[in-house]
This record gives sequence, structure tokens and C-alpha cells, in this order.
Amino acid sequence: MDKIPHPRDAAFQPRPALTLATTMLLLAAPLAAAGGPGTASAAAPPESSQVVLDWERILMRTVYPTTPIPPGVPILGFTSVAMYDAAKASLAQADSSETAAVATAAHDVLVHYFPAQATTLDAQLAATLATVADGSAEDLGVADGAAAAAAMLTSRLGDGYADPTIHYTLPVGIGTWQPTPPATDMLAPWLGSLRPLVVQQPVTVNGPDELTSAEYAADYNEVRRLGSANSSARTPAQTATALFFNSNSATMVSDALVRHLEAEPLSLSDTARLFARIHAAMTDSVITCWRLKRDVGFWRPSQAIAGAASDGNAATEPESNWAPLVPNPPYSDYVSGHACLTSPAVETIRRTLGPATQLELISVNSPTPRTYGTLNQLEWSALHARIWSGLHFHDAMTDGYRIGHRTARLVMEAID
Repeated sequence: MDKIPHPRDAAFQPRPALTLATTMLLLAAPLAAAGGPGTASAAAPPESSQVVLDWERILMRTVYPTTPIPPGVPILGFTSVAMYDAAKASLAQADSSETAAVATAAHDVLVHYFPAQATTLDAQLAATLATVADGSAEDLGVADGAAAAAAMLTSRLGDGYADPTIHYTLPVGIGTWQPTPPATDMLAPWLGSLRPLVVQQPVTVNGPDELTSAEYAADYNEVRRLGSANSSARTPAQTATALFFNSNSATMVSDALVRHLEAEPLSLSDTARLFARIHAAMTDSVITCWRLKRDVGFWRPSQAIAGAASDGNAATEPESNWAPLVPNPPYSDYVSGHACLTSPAVETIRRTLGPATQLELISVNSPTPRTYGTLNQLEWSALHARIWSGLHFHDAMTDGYRIGHRTARLVMEAID
């Protein structure tokens, strides 16, 4: 079995989360009404999980491409957790429509963050509610969904979302990333200070390798040889993989999971819980990632290779005009955002559906989808793709996977 290598785990102390949202939801949910026209009965068959999949698709389409990839991730988390809270509240009542609850919760959170898309979201909600019989069950479901969304939004007040006062401020120096002029800041520096959604004490990592270490030299020479735009050492298959995974890492696995669950459905509750865990873990993982990118600010391979003569390591040689296969994003190397988004999604699926779950991945850069035999194989390719792209040192990838895997496990414990 392929394994993603990572450093030794560090101590951590998870803390329960979502207490406020859950409490408000339960207080706000109306009592179940007596039976009547259009209401569900206690013996009614369970509602289809398709509503969750439909609104996960709507969620991803609403957030992207409107928002840059990393800053959009928290909205995936807020919305998916609200959907699950709404489903739980509705299921706790004999006469409430889970379909109405889930759709209303997603709609209300999205309208809050994307008011310019309210008309489209209103129409999508109306289309979902049209599939629910008029009556008290629909009304109760709508109330449950609205309460879940309101609780989530209340819990996020003052969380630092999009705070314009936070900036990247590390001075120029050997080993330190700097924005490419005319830019003077990194993308979304506030994301590293956003209040976590579930994991209040983030997973810790040991930082980038020392510039003078043998480990750094090995990573340096690996990416210098395999990651350049004109590398003769990188194979055509490695190039194809690098380009394939240079797609939206916030949605690639979730989109594949939606299609997988349409073919092999779970219950509505299990489906909502699975996406809540995935997107909450991605949210907390990317917050940790962005704090390190902003506060550690380790240089990317292109800067390192240009400045190797000054790094104090005899095993690294500079190379003039070296450029990565894929253009550098506007933030530092350590840790990899791609790793911190792919790994929590995959780890949650692995622990829920099993390591042999096969997901069909679709990339904007390839006409041909990819399906891996195991989730470990998927992660192995995704990890190395960013090295073959010339964007990251190996250490930034393995530490990013460690953050994502550990965060996913903590989130799964907290969201039951």
C-alpha cells in the first residue's frame, strides 16, 4: 500500500466545537406540528440524499470561480456544516422535511456571503421546495434550515473573515518568500487568522528544513531537476500528472464524491455529515496552512534556485533562468495549500467509505478524467504533482498532508 510520508506526530488537544450553533439551532427549531395536509408522518420513508448532493453542487458553483480558491474554502465549511445541522434538527422531529431544511440552510448561508447571487439562489431554493408537498412539514423544514443558517452565521460574527488590516510583512532575506512586483502582499493574509470552525487548537508541524541541512538539499535538487518548465528529467507521464492536478483543489475531490454518491448513495444524514466533515476539515486545515505561509514565509523553489549561492549549503547549486512548469501562486511555499485541501477530503472519505474507494477526478486541464485504484494512490500522485510542477519542496507537501490528515481525524471526532 502506498503511504504518504510525514514527520512524527506532535501533541495536540482537540476542543469541542459547534456548541453555540447546535444550541441555537435546537432552541430556534419549532415544535413538530400535528398531522395535516402535506405533512410527513413518523412512518414516512426517509427522504433522498439527492438534495444534499444538489446543494453541494450549487455551493461549489456559487463559491467558484467568484472567489480565489483558498479564501473560498471557509464558505464551503460554513455551508456544509449548516446543512448537516439542519438535517439533524429536521430528523429529530416527526413532521419536518429534511429536503426543505437542507436547501434552506444552504441558501441562507450562501446569500449572506454572496448577496449579488441572491436572485439565482432564490430560484434554486424555490425549485427544491417545489419538490416538497405544501404543508406543515415543508414549513417546519424551512424553519429548521433557517435556524441552522442563522446559528452558523451568528457563530461566525467577528471571526476575522476578509479582515483587510492583516498583511504579509516579513522582510527581505535569504530563505524568505517575497511577493513578485508590482504585488506587495500575499493573497488573503487574513485567512491565517480566521477563527477555526471546529479544531480550536491547530495541528502543529516542525517547520521547513534548515537551509544548511542535507534534507533541504535533497528537496532542492529534486524540485530543481524535476520541476522546471524545460526539465529533461521529468517524464511525459509526470508532466501530465502535474498539469492534471493544477486544477481547483478545493472542489476536485468533493465533485468526484458527489458523482460517486449518486451511483452509490448513502442516507441523507450520512451524506450531509460526510460533507460537513470534509469541508470543516478543509477549512481548519487551510487556516493552519495560511498562518504558516504568512508567518513563516519560506521561499518557493524559483526564488531558492535563483538565490542558492547565498543559502549556505554547499550541496545546492544555483541555476540561472530556472522557472517552474506551473506559474507560482501569490504566496509562499510552506506549507502547501494544495496538500492542506486534498488531504483532509481524502482522509475523511478513506475513514468513511474505505481506502479502496474509487473517485473519478475531473481537471480543467485535461479532457480525460482519472480514477485511481486506491485513495493512497490518488494522494501519492497529487503530492508529487506539485513537486513536478516546480511549486513546492517535498517538505512543504508532506507537512501539508500531515496537517490535513490530523485535522480530518479531529473534525470527525467532533462532528458526529
